[in-house]
Amino acid sequence: MLTHTLTLPAPAKVNLFLHVIGRREDGYHLLQSLMTFLDFNDEITLTLRQDGKINRVGEYSVNEENDLVVKAARLLQQRCSVTAGVEISYKKRIPMGAGLGGGSSDAATVLMGLNKIWDLSASRQELEEISLTLGADVPFFVRGESAFMEGIGEILHTFHVSPRWFLVLNPGIGISTAEVFRDPQLTRDAQPVKMSDFSGIVGRNDLQPVVIRRIPEVGQLLEWLSKWGDARMSGSGTSCFVAFDSEEEARQAWTTKPEQYTGFIARSMDYHPLRDWL
Repeated sequence: MLTHTLTLPAPAKVNLFLHVIGRREDGYHLLQSLMTFLDFNDEITLTLRQDGKINRVGEYSVNEENDLVVKAARLLQQRCSVTAGVEISYKKRIPMGAGLGGGSSDAATVLMGLNKIWDLSASRQELEEISLTLGADVPFFVRGESAFMEGIGEILHTFHVSPRWFLVLNPGIGISTAEVFRDPQLTRDAQPVKMSDFSGIVGRNDLQPVVIRRIPEVGQLLEWLSKWGDARMSGSGTSCFVAFDSEEEARQAWTTKPEQYTGFIARSMDYHPLRDWL
């Protein structure tokens, strides 16, 4: 029996490090990163339609044609020759252009939710293959486990990340991922590392100098956060974080943050809330 409506979480992620180790002839960058989930999420609601239409309901800051949740639904419908449709609405909590994977997570949750609503019984591997065309981070969210990522996002090795509390702050300015990777001053020749070299938060974010140069407020935010520990930027966006061993320590830092910064405190998770679905 087809499920008619589902409301599902789309969690944020953080890149504990991100190295750019090369660039393919087709322009895609070769990356290495260690990623884990946070218990802070968007919320996606999917309602089955029988007429084949894919409709987005609500007011959003991104154009419907460029919205990854709509692209994900259309792509899955096309790949699986689905005659049913869906009505999509969502509540955004994860800031856009912030390096926390909000758009990619939303798209992955749509794929997993529609797999249920449309009764497709697609495997995790099938959804991962479909998801890669939507963005480098989407397969990670579909896989649903903390991972050491390589390639253009398609090579994922399960990696246990000890749970910690993260203070995540944003200067209120976003940046386009494409803009960052197009920057001529981006370093693209980092030495590849072995997964066994890493445990916890190590390495660096190779995109950080580019973003700081374009948005000095990110550098100022990192300077403030560094009072509390090893501060760094997540992904290709403008959100920055520090990890703590306890919620109490994270909240103590939160109470002293400058007013211009927005953000949240969240605990890391090794698994996506929807992982067991697949």
